Amino acid sequence: MAEAKSNELMERIVSLCKRRGFVFQSSEIYGGINGFWDYGPLGAELKRNVKDQWWRYMTQRREDVAGLDATIIMHPTIWKASGHVDTFSDPMVDCKKCKSRFRADQLDSTPCPMKPSKMVCECDGEKTEARAFNLMFKTYVGPVESEDNVAYLRPETAQAIFVQFKNVLDVSRQKVPFGICQIGKAFRNEINPRNFTFRSREFEQMEVEFFIRPDEVAEKLGGKVAPFVEGMDLSTPQNDWGWEVWHRHWVAERVKWYESIGLSRNTLDFHWQKKEELAHYAKACVDILYQFPFGTQELEGIAARGDFDLSQHQKFSGKSMEYFDEEAKAKYVPHVIEPSAGVDRLVLALICSAYTEDQVPDDKGKMETRIVMRFHPRVAPIKVGVFPLLKNRPELVQKAKEVRDLLRPHMSVFYDESGAIGRRYRRQDEAGTPFGVTIDFDTLGEKPEAKDTVTLRDRDTCQQTRVHISELLPLLLEKVR
Repeated sequence: MAEAKSNELMERIVSLCKRRGFVFQSSEIYGGINGFWDYGPLGAELKRNVKDQWWRYMTQRREDVAGLDATIIMHPTIWKASGHVDTFSDPMVDCKKCKSRFRADQLDSTPCPMKPSKMVCECDGEKTEARAFNLMFKTYVGPVESEDNVAYLRPETAQAIFVQFKNVLDVSRQKVPFGICQIGKAFRNEINPRNFTFRSREFEQMEVEFFIRPDEVAEKLGGKVAPFVEGMDLSTPQNDWGWEVWHRHWVAERVKWYESIGLSRNTLDFHWQKKEELAHYAKACVDILYQFPFGTQELEGIAARGDFDLSQHQKFSGKSMEYFDEEAKAKYVPHVIEPSAGVDRLVLALICSAYTEDQVPDDKGKMETRIVMRFHPRVAPIKVGVFPLLKNRPELVQKAKEVRDLLRPHMSVFYDESGAIGRRYRRQDEAGTPFGVTIDFDTLGEKPEAKDTVTLRDRDTCQQTRVHISELLPLLLEKVR
């Protein structure tokens, strides 16, 4: 029963996404293409706001992280060095009867409410033996399609950071510990894209590779390697921090950021990978999970990757990835902590978290159901709607457009003069616009004491207050930044 309600909720969310222009199916007029999605006007703004907030938090508010924007297609040996050519595959099986294709590790014979993301083959057909299926999209560079010209669309953004480590280090005048961050497209030829935009074949990642001293160097500098203790101060880095405390630092930082954009801690969960779950090179990894309607799923992984990646590229390229630490008087290949988040998954989580149905009075005082998207103002696609009370009164329209033009250089504004004011409010509620500004006859001086004031409406409470136009911009900027 709970699963049915969750499915109904997800259907309503998907319907809203298309109706209001958050997400469209790619190539829809041609029947669509599975695993690919387009972001409409509201979705594009929401996604851009998420990326802007992440970038600002990672680079502008820290002195120890520099940015990178690397190409999607890189030298194919990079993917040999990283292990993607030989091991980046999923086990695939086919159903001989219904011709459906599944990941073998996600095939289940019966639906299970505790595993809503499991693939279920409805028929009793015989299944093929599992076989490895490499997830990288293959292409060719140059005019000749030969094995000598094979290249791949990157399946992750991390490797570009590792191969540019030395260049960024040199030009940014950073010293270890420091990080390199990147936002960019990645591509994986998923066997079963599913759960709307959660698992797609084309997606975006926001990643940081944070380079740290090996524990023995931290011990040399600090006299010891600081152990992680619950409640310790993780906000101020210390010379004696080893990989474990650095890992915990980034877990804490990432949770703080999620809370800053409206995902409360009680909607998140954490999976600390057991030893048998870890990649062979990883010392620890925690998955930050979100409680989607279709199940609790990963938003971000934060891994302690050791020196595996830089060492592999040093081996395959023949170029040194060693760093000379002047403070420690030591030369070493840095270790790395990697917080890696999916943009599309996070946008979907924000949409699911924001979706609300409640009861509010209509223009005649009768209670009606409204859909409201309760986005945090920082990420809301539109920050404020501006409405003249009546569109057939030129003086109201002129004043409303003056207010719109006052706000527009500083934030996204939607101007709407069509329909009853209550209907206009509802349209902006569905778009997730946190504030509405209405220009009425009091604005024009019908009540002298209210001249040049507007009605400011709060999306979540529907409360309306009078605000002087001269105070409007600073008040809104404080709320949306």
